[in-house]
Amino acid sequence: MTARRRVIGVDESGKGDFFGPLVIAAFLAADADREKLREIGVRDGKLIANKKLLGIDEYLREIYPHAVICIMPDEYNRRYKQIKNLNKLLAAGHAEAIVDVLAGNDAEVAISDKFGKAELIERELTLHQQTIELHQIERGENIVQVAAASILARAAFLRAIDQLSTDYKYEIPRGASSTVDRAGREIVARFGPEVLPKLAKLHFKNYGRVVKSELFHK
Repeated sequence: MTARRRVIGVDESGKGDFFGPLVIAAFLAADADREKLREIGVRDGKLIANKKLLGIDEYLREIYPHAVICIMPDEYNRRYKQIKNLNKLLAAGHAEAIVDVLAGNDAEVAISDKFGKAELIERELTLHQQTIELHQIERGENIVQVAAASILARAAFLRAIDQLSTDYKYEIPRGASSTVDRAGREIVARFGPEVLPKLAKLHFKNYGRVVKSELFHK
Protein backbone atom coordinates (compact mmCIF):
# COMPACT_ATOMS: atom_id res chain seq x y z
CA MET A 1 0.00 0.00 0.00
CA THR A 2 1.42 3.41 -0.95
CA ALA A 3 0.32 6.87 0.14
CA ARG A 4 -0.13 7.87 -3.50
CA ARG A 5 -2.57 5.08 -4.26
CA ARG A 6 -5.99 6.51 -5.13
CA VAL A 7 -8.83 4.37 -3.81
CA ILE A 8 -12.54 4.40 -4.51
CA GLY A 9 -14.58 3.18 -1.56
CA VAL A 10 -18.16 2.02 -2.15
CA ASP A 11 -20.96 1.34 0.31
CA GLU A 12 -24.74 1.47 0.53
CA SER A 13 -27.55 2.54 2.85
CA GLY A 14 -31.24 1.66 3.02
CA LYS A 15 -30.78 -2.01 2.11
CA GLY A 16 -32.49 -3.12 5.33
CA ASP A 17 -35.11 -0.37 5.47
CA PHE A 18 -38.66 -1.01 4.30
CA PHE A 19 -39.30 2.67 3.64
CA GLY A 20 -37.11 4.92 1.56
CA PRO A 21 -34.54 4.46 -1.17
CA LEU A 22 -31.55 2.25 -1.67
CA VAL A 23 -28.50 4.51 -1.85
CA ILE A 24 -25.07 3.53 -3.13
CA ALA A 25 -22.17 5.96 -2.80
CA ALA A 26 -18.62 5.91 -4.14
CA PHE A 27 -15.87 8.10 -2.67
CA LEU A 28 -12.37 8.71 -4.00
CA ALA A 29 -9.33 9.68 -1.94
CA ALA A 30 -5.63 8.91 -1.91
CA ASP A 31 -4.27 6.78 0.91
CA ALA A 32 -2.26 9.86 1.86
CA ASP A 33 -5.55 11.41 3.05
CA ARG A 34 -6.44 8.57 5.42
CA GLU A 35 -5.27 10.34 8.57
CA LYS A 36 -6.96 13.60 7.61
CA LEU A 37 -10.24 11.78 6.99
CA ARG A 38 -10.10 10.03 10.34
CA GLU A 39 -9.36 13.33 12.09
CA ILE A 40 -12.59 14.86 10.77
CA GLY A 41 -14.53 11.88 12.12
CA VAL A 42 -14.80 9.52 9.16
CA ARG A 43 -15.79 6.03 10.27
CA ASP A 44 -18.68 3.64 9.63
CA GLY A 45 -21.68 5.91 9.01
CA LYS A 46 -23.97 3.65 11.06
CA LEU A 47 -21.93 4.56 14.18
CA ILE A 48 -22.21 8.36 13.80
CA ALA A 49 -25.05 10.48 15.19
CA ASN A 50 -27.20 11.88 12.40
CA LYS A 51 -26.43 15.58 12.96
CA LYS A 52 -22.67 14.99 13.00
CA LEU A 53 -22.91 12.62 10.04
CA LEU A 54 -24.68 15.24 7.91
CA GLY A 55 -21.94 17.75 8.71
CA ILE A 56 -19.17 15.35 7.72
CA ASP A 57 -21.10 14.45 4.57
CA GLU A 58 -21.27 18.11 3.53
CA TYR A 59 -17.51 18.49 3.94
CA LEU A 60 -16.73 15.29 2.02
CA ARG A 61 -18.99 16.21 -0.89
CA GLU A 62 -17.37 19.66 -1.10
CA ILE A 63 -13.77 18.44 -1.19
CA TYR A 64 -13.57 14.94 -2.69
CA PRO A 65 -14.71 13.26 -5.92
CA HIS A 66 -17.76 11.13 -5.27
CA ALA A 67 -20.97 9.75 -6.73
CA VAL A 68 -24.27 9.03 -5.02
CA ILE A 69 -26.85 6.77 -6.65
CA CYS A 70 -30.22 7.20 -4.94
CA ILE A 71 -32.75 4.62 -6.13
CA MET A 72 -36.12 5.82 -4.90
CA PRO A 73 -38.79 3.19 -4.08
CA ASP A 74 -40.74 3.39 -7.34
CA GLU A 75 -37.56 2.87 -9.38
CA TYR A 76 -36.25 0.31 -6.88
CA ASN A 77 -39.43 -1.75 -7.18
CA ARG A 78 -39.30 -1.59 -10.97
CA ARG A 79 -35.69 -2.82 -11.01
CA TYR A 80 -36.29 -5.50 -8.41
CA LYS A 81 -39.28 -6.85 -10.34
CA GLN A 82 -37.01 -7.29 -13.36
CA ILE A 83 -33.94 -8.66 -11.55
CA LYS A 84 -35.57 -10.46 -8.59
CA ASN A 85 -32.24 -10.49 -6.76
CA LEU A 86 -31.09 -7.83 -4.31
CA ASN A 87 -27.38 -8.62 -4.67
CA LYS A 88 -27.57 -8.18 -8.45
CA LEU A 89 -29.40 -4.89 -7.98
CA LEU A 90 -26.73 -3.80 -5.50
CA ALA A 91 -23.95 -4.83 -7.84
CA ALA A 92 -25.41 -2.73 -10.65
CA GLY A 93 -25.59 0.27 -8.32
CA HIS A 94 -22.04 -0.24 -7.07
CA ALA A 95 -20.72 -0.44 -10.61
CA GLU A 96 -22.67 2.65 -11.67
CA ALA A 97 -21.25 4.66 -8.75
CA ILE A 98 -17.68 3.53 -9.47
CA VAL A 99 -18.02 4.36 -13.17
CA ASP A 100 -19.46 7.80 -12.36
CA VAL A 101 -16.44 8.64 -10.18
CA LEU A 102 -14.01 7.34 -12.81
CA ALA A 103 -15.63 9.48 -15.49
CA GLY A 104 -13.52 12.45 -14.41
CA ASN A 105 -10.91 10.91 -12.13
CA ASP A 106 -8.17 8.29 -12.01
CA ALA A 107 -7.97 5.54 -9.38
CA GLU A 108 -5.95 2.37 -8.98
CA VAL A 109 -8.41 0.27 -7.00
CA ALA A 110 -12.04 0.12 -5.85
CA ILE A 111 -13.01 -1.43 -2.53
CA SER A 112 -16.54 -2.42 -1.61
CA ASP A 113 -18.03 -3.71 1.61
CA LYS A 114 -18.75 -7.37 0.87
CA PHE A 115 -22.40 -8.25 0.23
CA GLY A 116 -22.25 -11.09 -2.29
CA LYS A 117 -20.06 -12.73 -4.90
CA ALA A 118 -17.34 -10.38 -6.15
CA GLU A 119 -18.00 -11.37 -9.75
CA LEU A 120 -21.42 -9.67 -9.60
CA ILE A 121 -19.84 -6.21 -9.48
CA GLU A 122 -17.04 -7.27 -11.82
CA ARG A 123 -19.61 -8.37 -14.38
CA GLU A 124 -21.41 -5.05 -14.14
CA LEU A 125 -18.15 -3.13 -14.50
CA THR A 126 -17.36 -5.14 -17.61
CA LEU A 127 -20.69 -4.05 -19.10
CA HIS A 128 -19.47 -0.48 -18.60
CA GLN A 129 -16.13 -1.44 -20.22
CA GLN A 130 -14.37 -0.68 -16.95
CA THR A 131 -11.53 -2.87 -15.67
CA ILE A 132 -10.43 -1.20 -12.42
CA GLU A 133 -9.02 -3.59 -9.81
CA LEU A 134 -11.84 -4.44 -7.40
CA HIS A 135 -11.83 -5.90 -3.90
CA GLN A 136 -14.84 -6.83 -1.78
CA ILE A 137 -13.96 -7.25 1.88
CA GLU A 138 -15.91 -7.97 5.04
CA ARG A 139 -16.18 -5.02 7.42
CA GLY A 140 -15.13 -2.82 4.53
CA GLU A 141 -15.83 0.30 6.61
CA ASN A 142 -12.48 -0.34 8.29
CA ILE A 143 -11.03 1.12 5.06
CA VAL A 144 -11.45 4.86 5.43
CA GLN A 145 -12.56 5.42 1.83
CA VAL A 146 -15.33 2.84 2.29
CA ALA A 147 -16.28 4.48 5.60
CA ALA A 148 -16.53 7.83 3.81
CA ALA A 149 -18.77 6.23 1.19
CA SER A 150 -20.96 4.85 3.98
CA ILE A 151 -21.37 8.39 5.32
CA LEU A 152 -22.36 9.77 1.92
CA ALA A 153 -24.84 6.95 1.38
CA ARG A 154 -26.44 7.23 4.82
CA ALA A 155 -26.68 11.02 4.62
CA ALA A 156 -28.46 10.78 1.27
CA PHE A 157 -30.79 8.14 2.70
CA LEU A 158 -31.63 10.34 5.71
CA ARG A 159 -32.31 13.34 3.47
CA ALA A 160 -34.59 11.23 1.28
CA ILE A 161 -36.55 9.94 4.30
CA ASP A 162 -36.90 13.51 5.60
CA GLN A 163 -38.19 14.66 2.21
CA LEU A 164 -40.72 11.82 2.01
CA SER A 165 -41.86 12.63 5.55
CA THR A 166 -42.37 16.27 4.52
CA ASP A 167 -44.15 15.35 1.30
CA TYR A 168 -46.60 13.02 3.06
CA LYS A 169 -46.79 14.96 6.35
CA TYR A 170 -45.96 11.77 8.23
CA GLU A 171 -42.81 10.90 10.18
CA ILE A 172 -41.57 7.88 8.25
CA PRO A 173 -39.57 5.47 10.43
CA ARG A 174 -36.40 3.64 9.47
CA GLY A 175 -35.72 -0.07 9.68
CA ALA A 176 -38.08 -3.03 9.28
CA SER A 177 -39.49 -3.58 12.77
CA SER A 178 -43.05 -3.86 14.07
CA THR A 179 -42.97 -0.06 14.50
CA VAL A 180 -42.47 0.18 10.75
CA ASP A 181 -45.43 -2.18 10.21
CA ARG A 182 -47.67 0.06 12.32
CA ALA A 183 -46.52 3.13 10.41
CA GLY A 184 -47.19 1.34 7.14
CA ARG A 185 -50.76 0.51 8.17
CA GLU A 186 -51.37 4.12 9.22
CA ILE A 187 -49.99 5.39 5.91
CA VAL A 188 -52.20 2.95 3.95
CA ALA A 189 -55.21 4.02 6.03
CA ARG A 190 -54.52 7.66 5.11
CA PHE A 191 -53.47 7.38 1.48
CA GLY A 192 -54.51 3.94 0.30
CA PRO A 193 -52.31 0.94 -0.60
CA GLU A 194 -51.41 2.49 -3.97
CA VAL A 195 -49.00 4.83 -2.14
CA LEU A 196 -46.72 2.02 -0.96
CA PRO A 197 -44.75 1.55 -4.22
CA LYS A 198 -43.72 5.21 -3.94
CA LEU A 199 -42.55 4.86 -0.34
CA ALA A 200 -41.48 1.29 0.33
CA LYS A 201 -39.61 -1.74 -0.98
CA LEU A 202 -42.39 -4.14 -1.87
CA HIS A 203 -40.45 -7.42 -1.64
CA PHE A 204 -39.91 -6.92 2.13
CA LYS A 205 -42.01 -9.11 4.43
CA ASN A 206 -43.29 -5.88 5.97
CA TYR A 207 -45.39 -5.34 2.86
CA GLY A 208 -47.54 -8.41 3.52
CA ARG A 209 -48.01 -7.46 7.15
CA VAL A 210 -49.01 -3.93 6.17
CA VAL A 211 -51.56 -4.73 3.47
CA LYS A 212 -53.37 -7.67 5.11
CA SER A 213 -56.71 -6.16 6.04
CA GLU A 214 -57.11 -8.21 9.22
CA LEU A 215 -54.01 -6.58 10.67
CA PHE A 216 -55.50 -3.11 10.42
CA HIS A 217 -57.52 -3.71 13.56
CA LYS A 218 -54.74 -5.08 15.76
